[in-house]
Amino acid sequence: MYASIGDVRLRIQSGETVFSIVEHYLAKIEEQKDLNAFIEVFTEDVSAQALEVDRKIKAGTAGPLAGVVIGIKDNICYSNHQVSASSKILAGFESLYTSTALQRLLDQDAVVIGRLNCDEFAMGSSNETSVFGPVKNNFNKAYVSGGSSGGSAVAVSAGLCTAALGSDTGGSVRQPASWTGTFGIKPTYGRISRYGLIAYASSFDQIGAFTNSLDDAALLYTIMAGHDQMDATTSTLPVSEENTINGKNLRIGMLTECFEHTGLDPEIKNEMNKFVAELSNKGIEIIPISFPYLDYIVPTYYVLTTAEASSNLSRFDGVHYGYRSKIAKGVEETYVLSRSEGFGSEVKRRIMTGTYVLSSGYYDAYYTKAQKVRRVMKNATDAFFSEVDLILLPTTPTTAFEIGSIKDPIQMYLQDIFTVHANITGNPAISVPFKLHSNGMPYGIQIMADRFNEDKMFAFAKFIEEIKK
Repeated sequence: MYASIGDVRLRIQSGETVFSIVEHYLAKIEEQKDLNAFIEVFTEDVSAQALEVDRKIKAGTAGPLAGVVIGIKDNICYSNHQVSASSKILAGFESLYTSTALQRLLDQDAVVIGRLNCDEFAMGSSNETSVFGPVKNNFNKAYVSGGSSGGSAVAVSAGLCTAALGSDTGGSVRQPASWTGTFGIKPTYGRISRYGLIAYASSFDQIGAFTNSLDDAALLYTIMAGHDQMDATTSTLPVSEENTINGKNLRIGMLTECFEHTGLDPEIKNEMNKFVAELSNKGIEIIPISFPYLDYIVPTYYVLTTAEASSNLSRFDGVHYGYRSKIAKGVEETYVLSRSEGFGSEVKRRIMTGTYVLSSGYYDAYYTKAQKVRRVMKNATDAFFSEVDLILLPTTPTTAFEIGSIKDPIQMYLQDIFTVHANITGNPAISVPFKLHSNGMPYGIQIMADRFNEDKMFAFAKFIEEIKK
């Protein structure tokens, strides 16, 4: 009913109020609460926001996002609202400020309806590590939503909000987007401010968006992007607001190791190859490119991200804020018990792994070596973009799996094999809804661009959308 920002605008122009749109979404959230997408719905707050935006519409002063209802992943700060990263250790914590990316949407009169479930501290590929329980996939409730931004993906796919914010450290926007039939964008590292995003791995994290339309993804990206004095890693390069690039004239690199990977579902592989052949028949220049480091990409990612997580999560100690053990006595017990009781098993596993790779006897063997491998991968990726404009690859090796079916952490980590590349090298990437598998579950196709070339990425995604019609 309100599947896109364009739909919302048409409804507003026809006389509907933002308040009525919000009421529609609140009813839908209640109706679909068994999906477990929302942790908290800001019922009173969002209604008050809606009335204020309705007043602005009447006065002719409303921004371009008037009537757009946004959900936010539970690791994005929103002033005077709780944020917990879906972890017990931040139970009851209320943010003192709003993240820059969210504030830029609010400044254009979007309204925020609630906070969305995610893997604890964004650590997971299935949204099963949340202290609030797993998010169910709206295509089949026995299946996972993908992670770590599963609540955001399902909320958009199931029509519980117009768009949602997530974060992408190793594929946490693109992977659940693939498994829910939505658009999921991870911008260039430094393009959207991380100020107000609870850190997992600071040199990888980026705020992204989930939408039901490509135009919506591009619009939200444009509004959120740009330099922020509160985040020194943001780029000062201007953000292109007008896209005049012709997607048909772009040179497309086909990452052969991904298309030939033994873990790629045969049906997905067959459909992807047929699509590449169709692109070639339509005059698109397809250039096979080789990335011989694919088998090293997940190990490199987990060495570096766990090391950064070990450092970042040391601030959660049971002393300053958040959860504190009720049975602890003395300073040392307070630290040990609060962290042992407050963190879930996956978060503790990654903290311990990160502490190990940073320890004095293993720092050079693991962390230093992984940084060198990261540089090799980045140099190789930069070289690709001297030959091609974009890289095409699957978003995920399979469709969503059943909740509880993967017990082995290594098998879970390998779910990210096609998405971590863009995070390691800092490149932008988008998952575009592609097809429905014969098992009834959706999956996406992924486009990766050179840094700060999101306009080319959107142009080719639009071309893909036109072909699929």
